[in-house]
Amino acid sequence: MKPRHAFGAVLWLWLLLPNAAAAVEIHVSPHGADDGDGSPERPVQTLVAAQRMARRSAGREAVRVMIHAGTYCLREPLVLTGEDSGTESAPVTYTSADAEPAILSGARELELAWAPYRDGIMQAPTPAELTMDQLFVNQRQEPMARYPNFDPKIPIYNGYAADAVSKERTAMWSHPAGGFIHAMHRLRWGGFHYLITGKAESGELAYEGGWQNNRQMGMHSEYRFVENIFEELDAPGEWYHDARQHVLYYLPRPDLDLAAARFEAVQLRSLIEFRGTPEQPVRFVTLSGLTLNRVARTFMETREPLLRSDWTIYRGGAAFLTGAVDCAIQDCNFDEAGGNAVFISGYNRRITIRGCLISDSGASGICFVGDPGAVRYALFEYGQRDTYDRIDLTSGPRTENYPAECLVEDCLIRRIGRVEKQTAGIHISMARRITVRHCSVYETPRAGINISEGVWGGHVIEHCDVFDTVLETSDHGSFNSWGRDRYWGLDSAPADQLARIARLDAIETTEIRHSRWRCDHGWDIDLDDGSSYYHIHHNLLLHGGLKFREGFLRIAENNVIVDNSFHPHVWYPNSEDTFRRNIIFAPYRPIRVTKPWGREMDFNLLHQLQASTPSPAIVLQEASGHDEHSISGDASFIDPSSGDYRVTPDSPARTLGFENFPMDHFGVVKPTLRSIARTPKLPRGETSAATLKGAAGRWAGAEVQELVGEEFSAFGVGREDGGLYVRVVPPDSPAGRAGLRAGDLMMKIDGKPIRELTQPPSDGRVHELEVVRDQQPLSIRLPAR
Repeated sequence: MKPRHAFGAVLWLWLLLPNAAAAVEIHVSPHGADDGDGSPERPVQTLVAAQRMARRSAGREAVRVMIHAGTYCLREPLVLTGEDSGTESAPVTYTSADAEPAILSGARELELAWAPYRDGIMQAPTPAELTMDQLFVNQRQEPMARYPNFDPKIPIYNGYAADAVSKERTAMWSHPAGGFIHAMHRLRWGGFHYLITGKAESGELAYEGGWQNNRQMGMHSEYRFVENIFEELDAPGEWYHDARQHVLYYLPRPDLDLAAARFEAVQLRSLIEFRGTPEQPVRFVTLSGLTLNRVARTFMETREPLLRSDWTIYRGGAAFLTGAVDCAIQDCNFDEAGGNAVFISGYNRRITIRGCLISDSGASGICFVGDPGAVRYALFEYGQRDTYDRIDLTSGPRTENYPAECLVEDCLIRRIGRVEKQTAGIHISMARRITVRHCSVYETPRAGINISEGVWGGHVIEHCDVFDTVLETSDHGSFNSWGRDRYWGLDSAPADQLARIARLDAIETTEIRHSRWRCDHGWDIDLDDGSSYYHIHHNLLLHGGLKFREGFLRIAENNVIVDNSFHPHVWYPNSEDTFRRNIIFAPYRPIRVTKPWGREMDFNLLHQLQASTPSPAIVLQEASGHDEHSISGDASFIDPSSGDYRVTPDSPARTLGFENFPMDHFGVVKPTLRSIARTPKLPRGETSAATLKGAAGRWAGAEVQELVGEEFSAFGVGREDGGLYVRVVPPDSPAGRAGLRAGDLMMKIDGKPIRELTQPPSDGRVHELEVVRDQQPLSIRLPAR
């Protein structure tokens, strides 16, 4: 078997060899002609012409397609097939010539004859065949006519309004067909998009869509906006294209010289596609040093559901790979892709993405997504369940139609999810042995790195720097995973068999190590529903803490969790989880976990600033039922103000077995990327966190507690919904006699939300209590008091 990612190493060395120029060279220039011979003196003009010439030598000699400086506006994607393949000793490379700025663009330049319309708006006829998804004016992307107007200072959608589709608003629109409604999920678990198809005489809008999220709960009542509506063209820079009359309307910015301005309309959904098959894959082809930009938005095509996750996906991107083996994307820039930047779909092996910059994509940065047909027991909807006697108990994948042995290394991914919100910097689904190394990921609406289910594991996330995530959504983390595989929610399954069944899908352990994480609006690392077989070690978590929800055999060890703690949520009694030799800043935050917890909870240090003498961590022992050797004490960090959370030789953490690890090996290392990459905001200093607890007390005889922040996710509700968590219910209490149970979340009484710890009414009447139990709503009648 070849070493993992061997081609990436071979490619890296080959590109640096002095005799690399001995390859067959084919030159491409915007000033060339396709009847040229591809020499430096007579270059061809298009990539398609260069591809035809490259095929003459591909597989027999090394080929380098040298793309000279300029912008190449493609009319259709460049599609590479098995015929374009190289070999390990004679690869094919499409590269910028001498590091010149070679730009592949999905936009089309427009020749426009402007005339005044009204109110400062200008108009120009457009070609009849023109479709317009985005408009760039002098390299600047301009917003479609929208309500509310674009405001870069507002993080969610750059502006939102509850009345975006109110009858009062829509009454002003004469022909809204072709407009779009964008709205957050009701619980902010991603977003929805709709195409307006018309308006009835009553004023009601007709629209279609809403398939972009696999957890259908409807639009958020406030976080929504509309665009591509002519009557909303009222802000400088906004535009509207009347596709029926073939007219472009534009309200110029005050400083724009309209006559000299360059206008570009985005046309293509992808620029380069590797389209092979398992039998005849695209092999040993590399893209190097290119810029791919201005690719159309694809939010209305994002409709294929993934396995019981919150996601639907569109299998496409600026670069798209399927049926590729030992191929690479090296030192490329992906800029202003309207959808995904890179999508690796189905059967792919040993794909390397190295040294790339991905900025301002409408959807995700890099996606690895296999075929559901490769999964032995695939369910798609969150609520789908089956019984133990009906499932396939064979281990591993059914087919080879999935990405495996792939590498993402030294990439900077920032400002993704500009349009779609159920997105990630790097997304992994139905794949195996994907390594993500030395990547910086930030400014994302949801997760920085997301693993969609447990199949088939073996992934490695290491030396990454992930922060400024979950900026527009909620209930998530800088790293997020699910494991809603065949064992999860399986009816009638023997409890002692669940761990074995989970291992049928998560056949190899996933490691998260030597990375830095920060999430200010969720968890730093969020192992959500069913996530199993993870080893999380030597990580620095700066704000949101670590969460484990339902799953098996997770090991968290030797991590530093600053200003937060460990959050065990809804564990199986026989989870066999381990939490040891970690430094935490606050007591554990359990929800619906039965003591004792897991296999091992011990040798942890609860950091107490300036504690004079270490002492047993009683608060941890009482919570977990373990932690016999855990202690409270001052961790004695070396320099926390600069982010160095190594401990001194005399630290009590060292006596517990804690090992120091480097605090300066996070994120990108390529000099050009490192010079522009940001780093996360550091905690203010060497502080001990607050207890992170909401108010606790009694309610109708039951022990209850207010929840804090993202803890509401354990019940499948949003924090704005509020609620009181029921911890203990004595059977003879009024709450117990009414049917309230430990683990319930009380949401409303007589239709009014319960947002804080107050006592139930004692007015002699029967009251209706609305409760969430096992993520399902139910009503309880509270007897008169």
